[in-house]
Amino acid sequence: MTSEKDIVSLQKDLDRLIQWADKWQMMFNTSKCKAVHFGKKELNNADYYMSDQRRTTVTEEKDLGVVISSDMKSSQHCNQAYSKASTMLAMINRSIVYKNSENLLRLCKSLVRPHLEYCTAAWSPHYIKDRVLLEKVQWRFTRMVPGLKKLPYEERLSELELWTLEERRVRADLIEAFKMVR
Repeated sequence: MTSEKDIVSLQKDLDRLIQWADKWQMMFNTSKCKAVHFGKKELNNADYYMSDQRRTTVTEEKDLGVVISSDMKSSQHCNQAYSKASTMLAMINRSIVYKNSENLLRLCKSLVRPHLEYCTAAWSPHYIKDRVLLEKVQWRFTRMVPGLKKLPYEERLSELELWTLEERRVRADLIEAFKMVR
């Protein structure tokens, strides 16, 4: 919001939305509706109401599996993706007795990688610390493969015919850009 006028305008829009929902008998679950403020700090103290109930103000919210924060940084989402992927990798490591590269690759590609790559166009990490954190999962995976533990990371990737996660994100971004142009 850039001014008090914008705050009032947004509240009027919320009121109209509730009126429309009442008219068409499509009620909102207002207990699940929250407010996230983006922009100027001095205007971030505005309260919004739906059905005469004040909306809770939060600094971050998960929508369609992606954590959106008020500062528009993806670090929180990266931490959650790392945590989920690490949990799956640990489960694979504990559960699989016969570890060969083919079986481990299939498991990693189907159970671990989706946590690290889901919807990257919306949250691709900007900070190096986040990129390193996510890459650490694949680094640990490549060390699980028998016979590759002592090799440098780049050689392990080459041996398994894998790209770094950063290269995969760049490729995904290029594909999305191509789709938009075409």
